[in-house]
Amino acid sequence: MTVIALLSVAPVIEDSMASEVAKAVDTLDAHDVSYETNPMGTVIEADDIDSLLAAVAAAHKAVDADRVSTVLKIDDKRTTDQSASDKVEAVEAELGRKAERER
Repeated sequence: MTVIALLSVAPVIEDSMASEVAKAVDTLDAHDVSYETNPMGTVIEADDIDSLLAAVAAAHKAVDADRVSTVLKIDDKRTTDQSASDKVEAVEAELGRKAERER
């Protein structure tokens, strides 16, 4: 089983959030997950929901702010294994091209 999630953790502040977001992303290395950060969040993959939630909790706690906003979307496909890259490849196969475009 593979559990895939989209995680966004950020302090509620006016200035740049980059240093605090970096702290959250850095904590993921201590967990048995793989991840890829993009401009809107971090996609995390884990073998099970418990591993995923432990990593998410650590990322949330790593942000040093009076107020922290965390958004989590989980895809827990329990009957088959499908990685995040498999999902992107399926969309790209339907498109007949890469699912990206630079401006």
